[in-house]
Amino acid sequence: MTDTPTPAPKPGKVRVPADDLRAFAAALLEKGGLRPEHARTTADVFLWAARRGVESHGVARVPAYLDLLAKGVANADADLKVESTTPAAAVIDADRAPGPVALSHAADEAVERARAFGIASVGVRRTVHTGAIGYYVSKIAEQGLVGLGFVAGMPNMGYTGVKGAAVATSPLAIAVPAAGHAPLLLDMATATIALGKIRQAKANGTPLPENAAATADGTPTTDPEQAVMPLPLGGAKGSGMSLAFELLTSVLVGAPIFSSFHSQDPAGRKHRQNALLIALDPAAFGTTAEDYAAAVSTTLDTLKGLPVADDAAGVYYPGERSAAVAAERGEQGIPVAPKVWRELTEAATKFGITPPETA
Repeated sequence: MTDTPTPAPKPGKVRVPADDLRAFAAALLEKGGLRPEHARTTADVFLWAARRGVESHGVARVPAYLDLLAKGVANADADLKVESTTPAAAVIDADRAPGPVALSHAADEAVERARAFGIASVGVRRTVHTGAIGYYVSKIAEQGLVGLGFVAGMPNMGYTGVKGAAVATSPLAIAVPAAGHAPLLLDMATATIALGKIRQAKANGTPLPENAAATADGTPTTDPEQAVMPLPLGGAKGSGMSLAFELLTSVLVGAPIFSSFHSQDPAGRKHRQNALLIALDPAAFGTTAEDYAAAVSTTLDTLKGLPVADDAAGVYYPGERSAAVAAERGEQGIPVAPKVWRELTEAATKFGITPPETA
């Protein structure tokens, strides 16, 4: 997720009140097969991303999730099981539940265990598309704890020195509570550019940045017509992080993706993701949650008080500007692109649902 200001809606976009859009998304997902509470949870994750301007993980995901459910890739009636051999750690077998369902459960589990033991880690095995990982660590930070999250998925990105796609664009997210400020939220992929940005550049006929994307054989290109995969952020640094996240998630919970994907087993190409969430209670480190949040706030104020570079609009910490976008969209409604709105309303017609009013 990038943390840049979201421009004003382009002509043709509609605005939908946030609560109405959340209810609409939940109704569609429930008709798609999810039980009501799971549909609401998944819609919450989509709306969180949409409010913050992360369109790729917002309500645009609803049609894709309906397709995953219809094809059985995502399990609409998943039976999540919590496995634990020690109080401060657990693994949730998601049974191919949609990621928002599995990781929301994991975040709650991590908070509960961290409250009791100071630190907790919860792995998630066999989920399907995690959604915006920043949502789950933010849930942890809302409870006054520090949240960290890692995800590993299907290889779709280059690896330094390898020909073709090798590792995943695996994300990392960290959320830290702050007194009087929106939480610090670092939410980033290990890729230089998102796949969606490559598709957007192709549609617009605009060149890609240097060393951001590559052809099928791994050759860097700025031509969106030739680009099929992103390149890792910082070269070996980004690809190394992605590989490390595979070890911290998939391998750790006994569900390897990387080695299976690159094997001769056709099942290795079956879509799946794994994750790890960690919660830290400041009280376990000799401070109260309130004092820690106050100290974080002092740190952020110090950052924002530093001299502003001549070519900069201001000094911002990770998550600050997207939080401002969320506040604005909470009041003014969420802009939805024409294509996405058309897909949503077509699904609504199919399921006999009345779409919300738009502006």
